Amino acid sequence: MSALQGKACIVGIGNTPYRRGTDGPVDTSLRIELEACEAAIADAGLRPSDIDGILPFYGLSIAEVLAVNLGVEDLKYQATSHVGGAGPGASLANAAMAVEAGLASHVLIPGGWYGFSGRRVRQIIVQDPHTMSGGMNARDFYFPFGLTAPVQWFSFVARWHMNEFGTKPEQLGAVAVAQRKHAQLNPNALMNGKPLSMQDYLASPMISDPYRLFDCSLEADGGAAFVVTSLERARDLPQKPVKLLGVAQGQPYPADDLVGREDVFQLGQTSAAPRAFEMAGITPQDVDFAEIYDPFTFQVIQQLEEMGFCKRGEGGPFVEGGRIELGGELPVNTHGGLLSEAHVLGMNHYIEAVRQLRGEAGERQVENAEIGIVTGFGDFGDGAIAVLGR
Repeated sequence: MSALQGKACIVGIGNTPYRRGTDGPVDTSLRIELEACEAAIADAGLRPSDIDGILPFYGLSIAEVLAVNLGVEDLKYQATSHVGGAGPGASLANAAMAVEAGLASHVLIPGGWYGFSGRRVRQIIVQDPHTMSGGMNARDFYFPFGLTAPVQWFSFVARWHMNEFGTKPEQLGAVAVAQRKHAQLNPNALMNGKPLSMQDYLASPMISDPYRLFDCSLEADGGAAFVVTSLERARDLPQKPVKLLGVAQGQPYPADDLVGREDVFQLGQTSAAPRAFEMAGITPQDVDFAEIYDPFTFQVIQQLEEMGFCKRGEGGPFVEGGRIELGGELPVNTHGGLLSEAHVLGMNHYIEAVRQLRGEAGERQVENAEIGIVTGFGDFGDGAIAVLGR
């Protein structure tokens, strides 16, 4: 389990401004991805010609197209992981293996989309069910009953948890309020300058019971990218390397359905997190901060439980009392997350984690941050987790 521990690192990060509405053309994700890629390559102190591996996000771009437009002269390695929002973590594992095996020297992982100005998530799923691993089941057994959006599917799981364990709306609200507080310290967050109180949260419109407006992530236009290389090569580059200490991915069973599972609370993180922690040689108690994929508030609580930060059923009380806020026991989504920064495919979680471990997060810096985790959550619960360290 320690084969990849400390063998690869992130040496460059880049992102675009995050917006809801753009001045440019809204036809493909290519332009917005190229902007983020160029920033990440420059941040790493590299030239486009130094990149020889590209791992694009499924359904958004093609490695060869990115290579041509960036000026990558010798693309030695390319691959795509089809696990939705768990894709960046799965790609990081793939990049680390490629670097360690000598298949590539500098691997670029990009992601960007017009998630607000272009096709929205509901449109993407309905028009092409193949974009998600459970798409055919969704088409045949969810869509006919009007269940055409993720907020509807995952609201069932949140309500089930409330019924079984007594989780309260205020505990979902604690996640939304904490992340909105963090967004006030992040100039690139869509919700910067728009604070949120618990009263505001509870008064917001119901979208799909128990999910209110502020339980839902922000569709946005934006891109982000990062560069992975070996620790040895990183010594010649300008940035402090952020080491990959552990990484894993997993799927619940069955992966193509949600409400039909014997264990409805099982996630990819349920099996992936113990493997990643074992590879890194740590326990959840060693983690200084967590950037958790947050399509909806309850999925933050659920992942905290399934990763072992608390027992199943205790996630609601765990997030109360400022515990997941900056200055608390486990700061979560220090940039505001998908709920208050922007939904940029979970790529922005990696950008924030690297900034935290470089000590570049400004007012939202976690003091003495040594170890952080980043999770991915895709489709009907596919999961990925990366343990990163200084």
